Amino acid sequence: MLKGRLEDQRMLTGRGRYVSDWNLAGQAYAYFLRSDRAHADIVSIDKQAALDSPGVLAVFTGDDMRALKSLPAALPVKGRGGTELINPGRPALAQARVRFAGDALAIVVAESPAAAQDAAELIAVEYRDRAAVVEATEAVAPGAPLVHDAVPQNIVLDYESGNEDLTARAFASAARVVKLSVHNSRVVGNPMEPRACLAAYVSEEGMYHLYTCTQGAPIMRNQLSAVLGVPPEKIRVIAEEVGGGFGVRFNLYPEYCAALFAAKALGRPVKWTGTRSEVFLADEQARDVLSHGELALDASNRIVGMRFDMLANLGAYLAPTGPFINTIGIVNCLSGVYDVPAAYARIRLALTNTAPMAAYRGAGRPVMSYAIERLVDHAATELGMDPAEFRRKSLIAKSSFPYRIAAGFEYDCGDFTGVLDQALQVSDWSGFDKRKAEAAKRGRLRGRGMSTYIEATGAGFAPQDQVELRWDAEAVLTLYAPTHNHGQGHETTFAQVVTRELGVPLESVRLRTAGPDFYLAGNATGGSRSLLAVGSVLMLAAREMVKKGLALAADELEAAAADIEFVQGSYRIKGTDRAISIQDLARGRGRELDVAYANKFGATFPNGCHITEVEIDPETGEAEIASYVVCDDAGNIINHQIVEGQVQGGLTQGAGQVFSELAVYDRESGQLLTGSFMDYAMPRAGLVAEPRIVEHPVPTGLNPLGAKGVGEAGVTGSLPALMNAVVDALRGAGVKHFEMPATPLRVWKALQEVRP
Repeated sequence: MLKGRLEDQRMLTGRGRYVSDWNLAGQAYAYFLRSDRAHADIVSIDKQAALDSPGVLAVFTGDDMRALKSLPAALPVKGRGGTELINPGRPALAQARVRFAGDALAIVVAESPAAAQDAAELIAVEYRDRAAVVEATEAVAPGAPLVHDAVPQNIVLDYESGNEDLTARAFASAARVVKLSVHNSRVVGNPMEPRACLAAYVSEEGMYHLYTCTQGAPIMRNQLSAVLGVPPEKIRVIAEEVGGGFGVRFNLYPEYCAALFAAKALGRPVKWTGTRSEVFLADEQARDVLSHGELALDASNRIVGMRFDMLANLGAYLAPTGPFINTIGIVNCLSGVYDVPAAYARIRLALTNTAPMAAYRGAGRPVMSYAIERLVDHAATELGMDPAEFRRKSLIAKSSFPYRIAAGFEYDCGDFTGVLDQALQVSDWSGFDKRKAEAAKRGRLRGRGMSTYIEATGAGFAPQDQVELRWDAEAVLTLYAPTHNHGQGHETTFAQVVTRELGVPLESVRLRTAGPDFYLAGNATGGSRSLLAVGSVLMLAAREMVKKGLALAADELEAAAADIEFVQGSYRIKGTDRAISIQDLARGRGRELDVAYANKFGATFPNGCHITEVEIDPETGEAEIASYVVCDDAGNIINHQIVEGQVQGGLTQGAGQVFSELAVYDRESGQLLTGSFMDYAMPRAGLVAEPRIVEHPVPTGLNPLGAKGVGEAGVTGSLPALMNAVVDALRGAGVKHFEMPATPLRVWKALQEVRP
């Protein structure tokens, strides 16, 4: 068994190369002046004092960059009644108006970072303040201040999915209707590595080079192409290590465009390293979706209809993927794991004077999972039924696949009942009452929560994923792929996939995903798609290499190609011991053996069951996860160690949102009140201690690996499961409704309100 990952030695010995480790000859340094208010007209910007400051090379504002186009944001679907998405545009630097606290309105370039920052403080900006709105419910109210004049009622799209009329009929004839409103709270992504870039323009080639933290060079290159107005082939996005992604490193940011503009204008590379404060203020944020959900039940308490009315807060500007995440990303699992004949969702996308919103681990699916599974648990309570048995009544049968849901998406395969049964057994579901009574003796409130979730892995935006396999003179094989590794272990897993086909040592394989010397089209890391999509393409590319090598091996062995077989890494003349390994063949004829290959594999549907128990101290409000069981169907697994790590990471991120994380803006001023780790509590290692993770794989036939993806499964299942457990514990003390995060203060206050 593999004891560690290929990347571990490099990372643990400090030899990883992050954005701030890159340096180019003659580079200058940038600092961004940001708005100190949430909404205001820019009356004037006086930059002369900054220009006169020692070491300053230039100061650029939005007016200087009007030749740059808006950051792109598109959606392949229309809204209700055929309406189009309204994209008011987002410039590289604010023009005429600032729309959230942290909006960048000038870039200062100097000989040192300190000189750039000092000069930025000398820029005099005159504002004319406007009223700000930070809550989506207030933004869509009549008479609310408009974030953009071109967006009536601050709604960029009114979207719907499913069959509204059929669903209405199901509710009209239902024996019972259960309702629940929940809020999926706003979070800040906070990767370990703050956002940074090193921008350069190679004038003799007409090429832009951008060194940055990215989840995939091709998607960022295409977005840059739209802003800069040059073909993607004229842009290289370069990255080696990326210290965390989680979705907030997927898109292009305006600062990168401004830095490239400055680099070209000055004829010098421009480097910017953001601060943690800028992460809080200006990185994409996520979630913040209010959902009003309803279940229609028949006389036997089976679910016959689902209906959701959602309001999503997209912030001040549309991030490139923001509209997609909050429409298709939500409804691609509209009815969850349930056999529901009628389902409908309406989602309004609203703008506010807050940081733009886009993907964060799960990219919409945790929103849908949370809305459904909180509602389903609530229904079981209303009916006085066991939550597991209530779910069992409506699960899609294994024999029903492929199964098309009301939103039109087709689930390829699964065994939802089998997953549920395995999770119930491992968690000792039937023994909960005994554990609850024992906790009560210790003065603790114990609650139990469950979620039976499903998610769609990312189909990707690019039409295909290109890969290359190249040998060097030492018979080391380098894999070139479009998806970027930022902690998931791609280097190891991709090597395992390829070495299974080629029979070469794992240590002889390298991975590169973004560099100045190669150009690949394809999809970025996102939507748990890397292994099932790019891994499958790499596997097929390796098989092409084996086929390609047959003729070369026949030439080397002086035999007919029909007499050659490939076994355990060597080409051998059948029935003899005359053979040549593929590595030896590569040492002499590697260029002839190299392979470029392209293909694409689409979405599949990982699923699982999470069961957790939580204990609450009613005197302090502190909650502790007492047990956690995960039973996942991720299809075929290549590296169990990495999968377990991904699941644990997802569980911890879900627990962080449930118990501590919350981004809060002041409703009057629009200022971010939780702009540092003094105010915003991140999850810590051990928050979900020793979870029991078991597998119930049902391999998919939609890709040759039979893999379904697992990177976002943990958070998609943990959000509703943990919150259901918290609500269950509080319910025993008389609390009827509670919204996350379940911080000690919020829990304590809820308990105080119901005490005699």
